[in-house]
Amino acid sequence: MEFDEAVQTRRSVHEYSDEPVDDATIEAVFEQVRYSPSSYNLQPWEFLVLTEDENRERLKEVAYGQEHVTDAPVAVAVLGNTDPSAHAEAVAEDQLRKGYLPNEEAKAGLIETIDGMAERGERENRLWTTRSTALAGMTLMHAARAEGLSTCPVGGFDGEALQAAFDIDDQYEPVMLVTMGHAAANAQDTTTPRKFRRSVEDIVHRETFEPTAAELDDEAVAEH
Repeated sequence: MEFDEAVQTRRSVHEYSDEPVDDATIEAVFEQVRYSPSSYNLQPWEFLVLTEDENRERLKEVAYGQEHVTDAPVAVAVLGNTDPSAHAEAVAEDQLRKGYLPNEEAKAGLIETIDGMAERGERENRLWTTRSTALAGMTLMHAARAEGLSTCPVGGFDGEALQAAFDIDDQYEPVMLVTMGHAAANAQDTTTPRKFRRSVEDIVHRETFEPTAAELDDEAVAEH
């Protein structure tokens, strides 16, 4: 599937068919996810992939009973490591070996900079990892669509309950959940009129910024 088709045909799907998603397809999705960008290339994301019924039931409990968490054959908890220095050594060594850093001194300087980020405090580090990890969450949804799957991002869940239910260390910030599978026949698909999207003119500001309000016009109503 071409990228523009994957983006434009993606829908947030709540109804899934009984067709399973095989491990090879899941692997193919995450093969693309790992190329997501991140601050300093620190790749703070981790993913808890749940395909067993009992585990998705446990996830449903912390997601306030949302049915699509269990209706989908795959549910993913997208987690962000709040310690920027967790992968600093590997990232810096890679950059040294590939010539992005000129010498060991530069490598040590990069690690020192990243270690300094880690000392900023819990709030700043939660914000930092959420920014980078959310990028990977969006890549996940686009990569899934390119494999012919449907997804839905889920923001309604109890993060602390999720950590407790699945023994996730407090160092990891639960950023979002994503359900994934084949859309049911009655689900939204590319023949369903797309919900309103603000125009390029509404969302892009050139050189200066002035807030714009959403305006629904006939073209927006007709857009699919």
